[in-house]
Amino acid sequence: MSDDADLLAGIEALEDKLAQARGSITRRFIGQERVVDLSLSALLCGGHGLLIGLPGLGKTRLVETLSTVMGLNGNRIQFTPDLMPADILGSEVLETGTDGSRAFKFIPGPIFCQLLMADEINRASPRTQSALLQAMQERQVTVAGQDRPLDPPFHVLATQNPIEQEGTYPLPEAQLDRFLVQIDVPHPDRDTEREILLATTGATEEDAHQVFTAAELIEAQDLLRRMPVGEQVMETILDLVRAFRPEDATASETVRNSVAWGPGPRAAQALMLTVRARAMLQGRLVPDIDDVAAMAQPVLSHRMALNFSARARGDTLADLIDTTVTSITRSEAAA
Repeated sequence: MSDDADLLAGIEALEDKLAQARGSITRRFIGQERVVDLSLSALLCGGHGLLIGLPGLGKTRLVETLSTVMGLNGNRIQFTPDLMPADILGSEVLETGTDGSRAFKFIPGPIFCQLLMADEINRASPRTQSALLQAMQERQVTVAGQDRPLDPPFHVLATQNPIEQEGTYPLPEAQLDRFLVQIDVPHPDRDTEREILLATTGATEEDAHQVFTAAELIEAQDLLRRMPVGEQVMETILDLVRAFRPEDATASETVRNSVAWGPGPRAAQALMLTVRARAMLQGRLVPDIDDVAAMAQPVLSHRMALNFSARARGDTLADLIDTTVTSITRSEAAA
């Protein structure tokens, strides 16, 4: 069997399981299909997701459901201003044996899991937020000078309140860049809210059931990285990422006048992975330009910032990204 046929067979076999997983999740997290797909994309890519929305929109419920459906050992950390790095990573304690001997013993923290829910991550101080940096990038932590690997797969799904709320700390740019996607969780529309009322205030509620195992998720992640990406899609990704760097020769006058700092190489890497995930969730073998346009907002919005003049004018990153994406994808499609 050829590599393409083998890959297609793998994706077709995976399609049914992904449909089951989506169905199980959306029965508990109602009316937010895009949020569910982006969260699944983060897991399929082997990355991390940052869920942003007001309290009460079901972010915690979504992560708990994902942990069950994807068969991952999950832990939850409630970030608070007094949380310390050792509360996340673990620490060494002096233990006395029955014979009176003493030795240091490592007590692992909640980060030693497969799906870590960092709830309200921007409630903790920058020092504590940074405790996740090494784990998110290297899949290991260093405690007392010793590197301790995390069992694969390892994912962080963090929830964040809008920064305008009191008692929050903005995430450092280096940590934001380590989140594969930013997932904005909006308020539900009226019909969806009606469904939520009916589903959650009765005598019984829908239960999530396991669809994947951790080993099957790792296999899906390997399969995703084997998916081919066409030259046109790759060029579109490069054009798009570079177009948001004010110092780049291809940047428009609007970008030069509006953007303080643009996305780095991780943005292009994230787009290469997430366009594959979007295609995989739709049962397609090869991603297209529409996938790039669809994934641009969640991949780029947390990897760049507007300058003071643009903010004073009332400009938004969302509008700038949409305008630039439309311009570039139209040019690529016409080429």
